[in-house]
Amino acid sequence: MIRLEVLAEAALDLERAAIWCDSQRSNLGDEFTSAARSLFKRIEENPLQFPVVYQDARRALMNRFPFAIYFRLAEDLGLVVAVMDLRRKASRWKGRI
Repeated sequence: MIRLEVLAEAALDLERAAIWCDSQRSNLGDEFTSAARSLFKRIEENPLQFPVVYQDARRALMNRFPFAIYFRLAEDLGLVVAVMDLRRKASRWKGRI
């Protein structure tokens, strides 16, 4: 098990995504945030279950939403570097590594 830290840019990604979801349907932003938190817990419990997709960054896919959480491991710490919409040019997060 690791401790997960969400970097500032990733927290902003998460907030913007929740706002967009709310603009689509009332309370959808809360559902998105809840799904993201559940995935954060899965990452904390077993980070190695998620594949390395670029250098040492791993990707965890959300089930219900077309988003991915990108994170890196540093000993017993996980750093969330981005929460990206997969329908957009998702490679933007690579500049954060």
